[in-house]
Amino acid sequence: MDTTTHLRSDLIRFIAMRRVSVATPDPIGHLHSVESGAAADGPGVRFVYFLAGCPFRCLYCHNPDTWKFSSGRPVTTTEALAEIRPFAGFLRRVGGVTLSGGDPLTQPAFAERLLSALHDDLGLHTALDTQGFLGHKVDDAFFDMVDLVLLDVKHADPERHRALTGRALTPTLDFARRLVDLGKPMWIRHVLIPGWTDDAADLHRLADHLLALGPAVERVDVLPYHTLGLAKWAALGRVSKLADTHPPTAASLASAVALLRSRGLPVV
Repeated sequence: MDTTTHLRSDLIRFIAMRRVSVATPDPIGHLHSVESGAAADGPGVRFVYFLAGCPFRCLYCHNPDTWKFSSGRPVTTTEALAEIRPFAGFLRRVGGVTLSGGDPLTQPAFAERLLSALHDDLGLHTALDTQGFLGHKVDDAFFDMVDLVLLDVKHADPERHRALTGRALTPTLDFARRLVDLGKPMWIRHVLIPGWTDDAADLHRLADHLLALGPAVERVDVLPYHTLGLAKWAALGRVSKLADTHPPTAASLASAVALLRSRGLPVV
């Protein structure tokens, strides 16, 4: 082998080593908290990672303490995985793991590495709980490690959506259509808030959006607004604009569910 060939081989090995070194650092994430026995964050019993950081400022948010990265403790993916390992065998049989928040797409590198280990190494069913606003931060390969997306659709009307969340509706709908193209199943979550999201016209508009997504929408959850987060708003020195809003009545909730079911949606 001549000198030129040696140099070329050495260069190829160097580039390969550089690629490995770039790919292998353990990302640091900001983890707000975990829950080891959740029953409402995907199928079965779930271990839930609540990541810190969210681009939305929803008026009804029950976890405003997750909005900023500083609200979370810094952890590597290795450290985050250590928290679930004692439960992994059990979770493989009865449920899985969900990344929630905040919104996990505020930390795409950390979320991707964590999902890869959970899905490929531990063999766990994975769910991503998001409103999809930051979906542009991840490529299509990111979703190879996601078995289910819990997609939060805050409001069906663009102007009311912005008033309720501080952000535009279009990125969420674009994200949903992208999931359809990728063949990813969705569970839609929609919070019923008296005076905000319970109008029949808005519910019909929501149905229009969801029906356009076809069978990718496996389930629709209509969640009643609650006031459990108001104490957190107060503790943070914030005043909630919905402080005087009461949860929907049982009749109002049943009416919304019936309307969406009448449109052919799989409401549970």
